[in-house]
Amino acid sequence: MEEMEEASNQNPSATVTNRNLNDLPEELLLHILTCLPILESVQTSLISQKWRPLWSRVPSLNFLFELFPPYEPPLDTRQFFAEFIDRVLILRSNSPIHTFRLSFIYHGHYRSHVDSWVRSAITRLRTRELYLDFFIHKDFHNEETHNHRYDFPFSVLRNGCVAILGLTRCDLTLPAKMSTLRFYSIGSMFLNEVYLTDQAMRDLISGCPNLEALDLENCLAHHHMKICSTKLKRLALRYFYDSELKETILVDCPNLCSISFNCCAFDKFVLKNASSLVEFHVDILHKIDRSYRYWNKVVRLLGQAPNVKHLNVQNWWFKFLTSKDSFPKSFMIHNLNHLELRTGFTQYDLVGMAALLKLCPNLETMMLDFLFKIEEDETLSEEFSSKPVELSMPNLKQVTVTSYTGTEDEVNFMKMLSTQGVALEKIILVLGHVGAKSRLQMVLYRNASQSWKCYSPDLASTTLNYIDAELFKQGINWLVESCLVF
Repeated sequence: MEEMEEASNQNPSATVTNRNLNDLPEELLLHILTCLPILESVQTSLISQKWRPLWSRVPSLNFLFELFPPYEPPLDTRQFFAEFIDRVLILRSNSPIHTFRLSFIYHGHYRSHVDSWVRSAITRLRTRELYLDFFIHKDFHNEETHNHRYDFPFSVLRNGCVAILGLTRCDLTLPAKMSTLRFYSIGSMFLNEVYLTDQAMRDLISGCPNLEALDLENCLAHHHMKICSTKLKRLALRYFYDSELKETILVDCPNLCSISFNCCAFDKFVLKNASSLVEFHVDILHKIDRSYRYWNKVVRLLGQAPNVKHLNVQNWWFKFLTSKDSFPKSFMIHNLNHLELRTGFTQYDLVGMAALLKLCPNLETMMLDFLFKIEEDETLSEEFSSKPVELSMPNLKQVTVTSYTGTEDEVNFMKMLSTQGVALEKIILVLGHVGAKSRLQMVLYRNASQSWKCYSPDLASTTLNYIDAELFKQGINWLVESCLVF
């Protein structure tokens, strides 16, 4: 902060009104403080008289235990952190806030503290978004902490205006006759590692009549979950692992627009009244022996969702479409216009990709992401291993490959795209592995004469942008090397 002020004072071209931070509008200063951890935000009160009251008016309070200075022994860190929050909330003005975020390693000893913080955020500060995380990371926990879970008093929400609620690793105490109380303000809810019985799920839905977005992750205690709502528009289910209880889930939400299944291992999936569904996402651990049957059950739900326009899925399509429990022969995804497919580019992958594309005659854009395979592909029969793959792409206009490394399989696929994509206008290649610090983007496009040209928007010099597109046919390694020596 002092360096910024000093730099401003040393700049002779700076205007009088912007010579130092004190001259900035209060609205901008509050925005700066919002970006800081709360401890640093409070410390700015020492800068000058103008800064002294500002921290108490920031629109967001972020109490993050992982960013708090550690003490020895670790128990002292929790005690000092709790005392710090107590003091901040006492000194804080009553002006409403937008967000209250707390991460903390909970122990029953701090129950009264946490209850006080939650009630203060909801009833006094009137927060619109409330996020409580009592997990943070496994490295913060030991055998003792696993036996302590905060019991969130849901009824306190009636006295506030929380619109977005996020709870991680806690229990829920729902009021009796939940459906008659009506928590009208809640429009979005994220629950992670929360004990959620079948009855509690039904009570939550009925008690929050304006709930439009529900995200459930690694929740426990359910057996036959039913999510039935006329208001819900977005539903995400993550990390529901398989068990011996033969768990089932039924989703009946006539206005649902988006649904996501990530590592869900229910024994039975039922989807009803899904005509409004336009986004469908499924991501199951790519391990054939253990996970394929769950992927199969989820993907078959597409048969109940005729208007899906955006599909995000991994490439198990050869195994699925050649199995006995696939779609009827007449099945098509006519309305699909955007596909995100996690895939490799082996013969096995391409045969599956071709089978999927046949179901999507109106597809216009496709994004191909890296697929991490835990097991080797199954062996293809002679019929499929030697037969040339034909990709049906009558309306496909753009393809993006997000992790292009120039392997032989990838180069062969690029050749297939360029020759078989009759309507294809653009191919975008993001070079390098996922997680690489710098990744170059190459764009190939078809010009008016139907020949392919290539440029890179990431290359600063315009003299490097346009190169001989013939190099495209010989692999991206040669193409990139030629770019660099122009």
